[in-house]
Amino acid sequence: MANSKRQLFQKRRLRVRSKLRKVNSGRPRLSVHRSSKNMSVQIIDDLNGVTLAAASTLEKDLGFYGKNTLEAAAKIGETIAERAKAAGVTEAQFDRGGFLYHGRIKALADAAREAGLKL
Repeated sequence: MANSKRQLFQKRRLRVRSKLRKVNSGRPRLSVHRSSKNMSVQIIDDLNGVTLAAASTLEKDLGFYGKNTLEAAAKIGETIAERAKAAGVTEAQFDRGGFLYHGRIKALADAAREAGLKL
């Protein structure tokens, strides 16, 4: 029997996280969550279990409330890079979760890199 989309997503998510744990050198993790209407991203310090910085399209001051487009993803990427710098983070590992590195996820990562965050 074929795997459902949810099962394939869970397999990808576990595969990505296990690879991140193997190569993690104490760097924080940039974790991405994407829904059909919104996108959120966090920089997480797994050693201490603390979120260092976060950004989301749910924040009304960013101007993309309820929108999940390439432009919104790019703005979230820039915002998280600025907030990471303010928190003293210059490099992080990109945790795309179970999402494919394409479209909005790629736009977010590229914008964060252009804004100075080393992924």
